[in-house]
Amino acid sequence: MSVRAFIAVGSNIDSERNVASALELLGRRVRIVAASRFFRTPALGAPDSPDFLNGVVEIESELGPSELKRLVLLEVENELGRERGAEKNAPRTIDLDLVLHGEVVCSEEGLVLPAPEILERAFVVLPLLELEPEIVLPGMDRPLRELAAGLSSAEMAPAELFNARLRRVERSRKESG
Repeated sequence: MSVRAFIAVGSNIDSERNVASALELLGRRVRIVAASRFFRTPALGAPDSPDFLNGVVEIESELGPSELKRLVLLEVENELGRERGAEKNAPRTIDLDLVLHGEVVCSEEGLVLPAPEILERAFVVLPLLELEPEIVLPGMDRPLRELAAGLSSAEMAPAELFNARLRRVERSRKESG
């Protein structure tokens, strides 16, 4: 049975190329249902690093959350040269974070769902709300819109040219497939 999941996508090394490549590689492994607009945002905890390009994609997959993370997300990150070092906020070619997987609530080594950053980072919550405006996080009884009301989008700038290219690619893919 297919499950809806949401993946936060980000990059601050050759970001447009790497995000586009990540979406293409993801689309070969799972069904991408929708993609939010992408935004340019400052790198958290690393003011000297390049800005990130961030957004969220909704997918459908028959894989469980651990398998999705291990067999799809980490594989795509590896394929695009993601390096994990001691510095948590180091620049990266691609960052794919599973933030929601159906109604799953879990906390295990390397995987917490719903991902805590949903409630902490405007560049995750606002694109998620764009895709699913009435979403209620599993395990919580209030709409995400209420829980995230205090987050500011002041440092988020829409990546208009990238978004336009992404929409053209999406339209062309739908027309040919």
